[in-house]
Amino acid sequence: MRLKLKLVGYYFLITIITGGFLYSQTKNLALTPSVFFIKPNAGSTFRLKNPCYPFKRKHNSVVRIAAELQELTGAVGSSPVLKMKFSEDVHVLIALPASQTLEPHGSFLYLDSALSITGLPSYKVYSVSYKKGWQDVDCFSPEGFVAGVVKANTTLKFRNAQMPDGRLWHTYVTDGFTDGKQLFEIISWSDTPVIDEGMAGTEEIQGGFEGGTCVKVGGKYHLFPTERAGEIGKPAVYDRVKTRIGHWESEDAIHWRRVGTIFQASGKYAISEYDNPMNDRRAAIWSYNAVFNEKEDRWYGYYLTYTVDKNIQPNHSFGRIWCTKSQTKGVDGIGGPYDEGQLIMEPGLDSQPWEGRQGVASFYPYPVKDGWLAFYAGAFPFNSWSDYPKNSTLGWYIGLARAESMDGPWTRLDTTINPVKTINPNFVENPLVYKMPQGGYLAMIDGGPDSGSHHFSNMIGCTYSKDGLHWSEARYIPLHTKLNVWWHTMRTPLCLISEGDNIYTILFAAINNNRFHPIGMLKVRLNVEAYMQLLNQ
Repeated sequence: MRLKLKLVGYYFLITIITGGFLYSQTKNLALTPSVFFIKPNAGSTFRLKNPCYPFKRKHNSVVRIAAELQELTGAVGSSPVLKMKFSEDVHVLIALPASQTLEPHGSFLYLDSALSITGLPSYKVYSVSYKKGWQDVDCFSPEGFVAGVVKANTTLKFRNAQMPDGRLWHTYVTDGFTDGKQLFEIISWSDTPVIDEGMAGTEEIQGGFEGGTCVKVGGKYHLFPTERAGEIGKPAVYDRVKTRIGHWESEDAIHWRRVGTIFQASGKYAISEYDNPMNDRRAAIWSYNAVFNEKEDRWYGYYLTYTVDKNIQPNHSFGRIWCTKSQTKGVDGIGGPYDEGQLIMEPGLDSQPWEGRQGVASFYPYPVKDGWLAFYAGAFPFNSWSDYPKNSTLGWYIGLARAESMDGPWTRLDTTINPVKTINPNFVENPLVYKMPQGGYLAMIDGGPDSGSHHFSNMIGCTYSKDGLHWSEARYIPLHTKLNVWWHTMRTPLCLISEGDNIYTILFAAINNNRFHPIGMLKVRLNVEAYMQLLNQ
């Protein structure tokens, strides 16, 4: 068999795509796979599903797959040539970047734009015929791999599957897959949401839940989620305007009862597109983070209030951070009562352009060697202050502020530090920081939606730090490999609660295909050896 490999031009995508992609609504395209074997220690197999990871020790992940290829078994070797055994005559489907053209005898281009792989051009898939028995299968490139093996009598018709260019996505680290280290082992989980529409306590919540925190006190879990309450008879967009902070309790993190409401937003839209004091600055309330102050022996709650504008995206604008304190001392005072609290951070002369239209957008403090640091967030940034208030761009960032104590005053770090882009250069939301008994810090983060123009990991993420100031690249936890995937879009982690023996409980909010966004639960075991290796790198 004579083969020819031709390289064609490579380009860089520099525009920002703001619209969704139209995916081909094809039906009855499933192929009948054929069994194959790989010479031992010469390669590995993987199932083509979203996401999957064909390249060992690389951060590139398959995130879009043509319908014909879904659930086929792929293969990749340590070199482009794989030693494979077939039980019958077959078509081997070879995936290659669009920048490479394969022209072997007895083969043809089967699918154009067949796969989207993060950080790489769109992939084509070629069909190459092979006889029964052991064969040397050439993938013709270090970026090439086998996308499936099907019976020789299978009818293959050319189609452009219109999967988007993979360079729209940044590459990312998937825990346990892309760098050979597994920080978290998923050990148990609930296959269905633990708080869902129709359950007791959700009667007045139209849109479900998003950010917030959960803590464990004396064997009882206390959850403070943002309840997208909305209003009966009003559209779903109002769910994220008229919000409230709820308080839920559970003995097992599975069965929950609603205790009450901590704060209720007004739901009133702004009368000015500028940050005018005539606007209701508590129109929406989000992201209540409960942190215990050991010095004061009481719980502090940090939460976010927004002005809400009907006409400017995002409708959440000019976030302000408040600190409230439980009026009941001791850890058992977690239930409050709480008053409105004190305003501790807001838009002003010390704001930074990356904080954008939405900043300040969340706040979470943690102790460090010489005082306290806190992650605070911004979104829809301005390139410069001349863009204020309408001309924002896409981006969800976090920065750091410093104080001598939890009571502040809090001072933003300068722009040599902020925004902190080592974690993810485009999307970090709702970080929750935990000081680890082994040393260092772990922060749980929102991985962001992989939909429309928002091309992120669609997983819960985490990042680690030795000193609380310098943070690692995010690692994303592949919940889809264990849990029954009832969600359409993963959203916010709500806790990392230690249960002893390096086991932790994670609650998370996610979006399914309904208006109501439920809450899920799982337990993970921390691999202390992997954590220490990563922390010391």
